[in-house]
Amino acid sequence: MKITKFLCLLVLVVGLSVSASAQQPYERGIGMRFSPSNYYETVSATYKFFITDAGAIDLNAGFGLRGRSGYTFNNVYYDKVNPFTFAISAAYQHHFEIPVRGGGFAWFIGGGLTALRTFSDNGDYDGFGFGLFPTGGVDYKIPKIPLAVSADYRPTFFLASPKARDEFFGSNVGVSVRYTFGKN
Repeated sequence: MKITKFLCLLVLVVGLSVSASAQQPYERGIGMRFSPSNYYETVSATYKFFITDAGAIDLNAGFGLRGRSGYTFNNVYYDKVNPFTFAISAAYQHHFEIPVRGGGFAWFIGGGLTALRTFSDNGDYDGFGFGLFPTGGVDYKIPKIPLAVSADYRPTFFLASPKARDEFFGSNVGVSVRYTFGKN
């Protein structure tokens, strides 16, 4: 069922890409993506490059660290080790220009996949995960300087995950800042 919804979204994206396009304001950008979600990829390196006038690939590699916590039961403190996570992701983004004076502003939709590895002393959190996600957001190339800022939403459907993780993670939002190359 989840895969069917994802495939329908992918068909919609491909269909829209035939009928609409945006002129990319830059060719490629490298920078950082920050996510307050605290699940995986809290901080990641990002590399985005356009493969067509409207289509781009966004690659991310990052980590998340949730820290230590604990609880008390019958006056005994139990330490809980929360996982350190390393994750990589790749997404296709199809851009649609938003007409503003000066240009460089677009919204995008697309989809991608992510793979992650969590490391924890707690066996319920330790292991590998793999998921698919639709994505959407906005991208703005600041005129006259080589800087682009974007915000995105990536609700992730996990096909495989460590035992304690949910199959769906709906609060994956992020902000990226990239130094851009080409077409300034």
